[in-house]
Amino acid sequence: MLTSSELKKIPIFACLNDASLVWLSQQAADLHLEPGEYLIHEGEPTPFFVVMEGTTEVLKDVMGRQTEVSEHNPGDFFGELAILMASAAPASVRAKTACHLARLDPQYLQELIRRSPECSALILQTLNERVQAVQKYMLNLPSSRVKIVGSKFDNDCREIRNFLSMNRIPYEWVDRDRSVQLASADPACDVARLSVVVEGSFCVSHPPTVRKVADALGFQTAAHHQNYDVVIIGGGPAGLAAAVYGASEGLSVLLVERRAPGGQAGTSSRIENYLGFPNGISGDDLSQRAFRQAVKFGAEVVLTREVQEIIPQPNGAYTIGLDGGDRVDTKTIILATGVDWRRLEAEGVDRFIGRGVLYGAARAEASTVAGKRVFIIGGGNSAGQAALFFANYASSVTMLVRGEDLKISMSQYLIDQIALVPGIRVETETQVVSADGTDCLKTIHTRKKGEPVIRRAADALFVMIGANAVTNWLPPQLQRENGYVRTGREVSDWPGWAADRAPFLLETNLPGFFCVGDVRFNSIKRVSSSVGEGSMAVAFVHQYLSCCSTDQS
Repeated sequence: MLTSSELKKIPIFACLNDASLVWLSQQAADLHLEPGEYLIHEGEPTPFFVVMEGTTEVLKDVMGRQTEVSEHNPGDFFGELAILMASAAPASVRAKTACHLARLDPQYLQELIRRSPECSALILQTLNERVQAVQKYMLNLPSSRVKIVGSKFDNDCREIRNFLSMNRIPYEWVDRDRSVQLASADPACDVARLSVVVEGSFCVSHPPTVRKVADALGFQTAAHHQNYDVVIIGGGPAGLAAAVYGASEGLSVLLVERRAPGGQAGTSSRIENYLGFPNGISGDDLSQRAFRQAVKFGAEVVLTREVQEIIPQPNGAYTIGLDGGDRVDTKTIILATGVDWRRLEAEGVDRFIGRGVLYGAARAEASTVAGKRVFIIGGGNSAGQAALFFANYASSVTMLVRGEDLKISMSQYLIDQIALVPGIRVETETQVVSADGTDCLKTIHTRKKGEPVIRRAADALFVMIGANAVTNWLPPQLQRENGYVRTGREVSDWPGWAADRAPFLLETNLPGFFCVGDVRFNSIKRVSSSVGEGSMAVAFVHQYLSCCSTDQS
């Protein structure tokens, strides 16, 4: 417990009378931290701190990279800016050396200001100075970390932009097709097709790829160890949940994601029916929070790598083969690969994939549809969220729905929001029969039930007509139903189960091989369900490992 005499030595408290010092000593928490321990995480509510001994460092997430911006020494205080402005912490703070601090909850800071005009004046003066410092700091920040010069019709350019967007890396994109005068960001970069410059100086070698950009930005793209307790394949909500709970409970965890964290959910502009977020949360925001949480607990998250084969071993373990020839061994597997968009069977559509026709609706496409005529095929929640998002940019958004009513496949809250946006038109019982153009999409032909085919000018066509499980790369003995992986009761009566127990709820017919999320047979296709399955799978992993250790003993 802090004493009055200790507090009296701190400049901010030197003006307090004995009664106020006694009151303060009763309210202040006495904290001792080791180097590296965090006091505040950026974006979270914060108490008020005073440094008694030691030094803390202030860390700011600057364009996806944590940067030290200042430090606090004995006698300094912090936390008042967020409290008095009713905002979240603008930066993280952690102990740089061994530290001794006093902590006051927000209501006691306000009481201190009320009790002492001298303390109030010092705190408000410091607050004003910090606001000015923040303004100056923000004005000096670069606007982006990556500059891309390339065509919107270039698939590599699109993949890189989507990767950066989903990982919240600010970038500047120059559309080569629309720029009259094109200046290279770096003389070493050949802008004839595509160039990428990172941090204003490093030019990604040709041809630029997502993995090269990820390496240049410091993302992990290779496993650090040979053996793991669990390898999670897929970084959507289910996979990220499994990584968070597995790592937080002491398992050695490797998560392999071929693109960026979030999966299809990461492209959702606004998820409004997820528990705990009454104002909604974007898919990439939810994914990034989960990604940081998993890494915080010690999970390895490898991006831009693809699992190409899974080899069961005689001892019950598995060998995971990655693209590029790398291999790792694991005691258990959690499959969370999700599903891929179903292809549209309409004449001419395949010819314009990436040139006006896209599957899914990444937020990075906003700039490519500005002022354009956009068509979205699909009547599910993903299509509804895409329509609401693109309506902020496009001149018109038309939803083409094969069913007779949106209520069949879309949540009511989305239907209500779409009805309030004049720029969105919904056409039911309508399907696309063909697409046409020269170098890119120019027109589509649609047919409404009972009516003739009509030709319509179209600049972009986003296809979101359901999805299929792509699992033909998995071990042939793994039991599936139309590509979806069977688990739990679905495999208990099937031949091939070799273990002397019933499979766990999310376990496949291969012992220690679990499956969660959309790729699982009979799963509920919701973000919250996927998160729940990912966390549940970790509990079954623990039970499986416990069974294995018991059998071996």
